Amino acid sequence: MTAGEEKAEPQVAAKETEKEEEGDDISPKGDGGVLKLVKKEGTGDETPMTGDKVSVHYTGVLLDGTKFDSSRDRDEYFTFDLGKGQVIKAWDIAVATMKIGEICQIVCKPEYAYGSAGSPPKIQPDATLVFEIELFEIKVEDLSQDEDGGITRRIRKKGESYSKPNEGASVEVHLEGKCQGTIFDNRDVSFIIGDGEEHHIPPGIEKALQEMEKGEEAIISLKPKYGFGEAGNAKLNIPPGANLVYEVVLKNFEKAKESWEMNIEEKLEQSAIVKEKGTSYFKDGKYKQATIHYKKIVSWLEHESGLVDESLKQSNALRLAAHLNLAMCYIKMDENLQAVENCEKALELDANNEKALFRMGEARLAMNDYELAKANFQKLVQLYPNKAAKVQIGICQKKIKEQLDHEKKIYAKMFPKFGNSDTKEEVLKSKSEKDATIEEENKENRDEGGKGEPMETDTNQKSQELDATA
Repeated sequence: MTAGEEKAEPQVAAKETEKEEEGDDISPKGDGGVLKLVKKEGTGDETPMTGDKVSVHYTGVLLDGTKFDSSRDRDEYFTFDLGKGQVIKAWDIAVATMKIGEICQIVCKPEYAYGSAGSPPKIQPDATLVFEIELFEIKVEDLSQDEDGGITRRIRKKGESYSKPNEGASVEVHLEGKCQGTIFDNRDVSFIIGDGEEHHIPPGIEKALQEMEKGEEAIISLKPKYGFGEAGNAKLNIPPGANLVYEVVLKNFEKAKESWEMNIEEKLEQSAIVKEKGTSYFKDGKYKQATIHYKKIVSWLEHESGLVDESLKQSNALRLAAHLNLAMCYIKMDENLQAVENCEKALELDANNEKALFRMGEARLAMNDYELAKANFQKLVQLYPNKAAKVQIGICQKKIKEQLDHEKKIYAKMFPKFGNSDTKEEVLKSKSEKDATIEEENKENRDEGGKGEPMETDTNQKSQELDATA
């Protein structure tokens, strides 16, 4: 070994030691832009994916050791959505490699931090930054409307653009579905969002697809409500109440025209088509899918103005049918408040509509709003010879009496020390007067032909009939 070689060897060793202290290059381009050094190993094998909500503690310093920020000083975690551009590039890259409990140091070159602009006054232009980060929590992205954890997404590969499919879009996807670890579905399929059930695709996947970008690969987990529910799926061998996990690739899609892109002729034509689809779903007992189609009619036509003659007549007829059928669907799904709201919309279009009054009464009866339900049915029998409504009046009166009897018992227990005091007598007298009123109404109802007993055949016929003629 020469003297020159002897001098070179310690220099190489020093560079390797320096590199170990700075960490490994984890930048996508391998340009040394993000160096990571693990100071404390994390637990488990799970690392965050794009879209996951992560909670961390961090301390940031300049190369000279000057601290410019720290979540620990504020004594609160910093939480952000990974891979969504909410933090500097170096963070999205580094945190994606971490495990729960891990502490690491990252050195970020300017192009992976605040670049030539810096972040005055603490961070100067073209500054290299050093962070110590500790990962505490990974929370999977929840796509469900109610944020009940029913549809969660983990993005394996980010898509190509910001455009996403909408309701009615044509999509090409690859699906691999698993139930209890067993693959039950593995195929390429093309379909229109909103018609997925015809292809044995659960509603949760249709919802997730509307949040995906072209080329995106994601793991979608579904609770039964958003999968195949309590019925399961016999064709796919899915038992009732099963949790499902899908690996989904959105290969391509073509967006459906938005409402503002359609003229009135197109809206009327498409409304008639989706109305028939909705009715078909309803007859098959697929009420959730039916509501999706009826809602399209409302969204397309509700805010149209300046319509005249035949276009106005056709639009109002379609809107009326949509609200009436939505009310019926919501009654079937035991979502009675939404049923009432759609009946109110229907009555704005036709103040004395027989079906709207009956379904509003039905929904309110199911919600235990007996007085309001009775008022709906009474108005109905004043306008139409509706035997089913007379029956429902009798049921309402019976329920009101039961409610009053229950209240009497409560009041009696509330005033035991008063004996026959004026307070107790006044309360009971008020209840007795209401009882007398109910009995008189019952007599009138019987005189008009109502028997005060349920007539299941007539009632079901009235409530299940859809407005398919509009």
